[in-house]
Amino acid sequence: MDTQLRRDVRWLKIYALCSTAAFAILALSAFQKPNAAKKTKFEEIDVERINVVEKDGKLRLVISNRDRSPGPIAYGKPFGYAGGSRPGMIFFNDEGSENGGLTFDGKRQPNGKYSSTVHMSFDQYNEDQVIVLQYADENGHQRKGLQISDRADVPILEVVKLQDSIRKMAAGPEKDAAMKRFMEPRPGEPLFAQRVYVGRDPSKTALVLLSDKMGHPRLRLSVDSLGKASLDFMDADGKVMRSIGEQP
Repeated sequence: MDTQLRRDVRWLKIYALCSTAAFAILALSAFQKPNAAKKTKFEEIDVERINVVEKDGKLRLVISNRDRSPGPIAYGKPFGYAGGSRPGMIFFNDEGSENGGLTFDGKRQPNGKYSSTVHMSFDQYNEDQVIVLQYADENGHQRKGLQISDRADVPILEVVKLQDSIRKMAAGPEKDAAMKRFMEPRPGEPLFAQRVYVGRDPSKTALVLLSDKMGHPRLRLSVDSLGKASLDFMDADGKVMRSIGEQP
């Protein structure tokens, strides 16, 4: 009996020790920072796409290669063209709608010609891009600069739906008239109007171009590839009304 009693007491001690250790581990884990166990550190990672999402699954940011890049998304639903054409980063607002991004590409063709583009844009709410910083190069034919634009208060889904309906029409006067109506200001504002451009155009001219609310250039400040500077004031039809240039 003494031997059995000692054995039972020993097992009780072992049980008590294990129970105490388990309780201590659980108690300590309760005081750890939330999600600390979920945090993982990588020195290097290869990935084709990363989705940053809110707790409800709404997209906030997509980083991807070309093939896995998303197409346009509004309110969490794809529309317009399919994905797979714009490697980089795409931003999304609180409603799961795209509101800008950074995309880039560039390659040389078998015939020796090349193209390269880096494009960063910010979208107007519920519409398309209104601020664009871009470098575009078609085999040395370069344009690089900042563009600031206005857009009429028309939801992008409505614009795309109307464009698609016109595109499906048979060629002819009816389709031409529908496209003309589509491009008309509504109300009093065009669907798109460039207001400010600061950059360098394909002729290697450094340029500041200011336009009215209809998108008509009204003031142009430029320095051309030969170093000639000028300041031109234009009417709504683009005719130069007054020009200030360097004296010969």
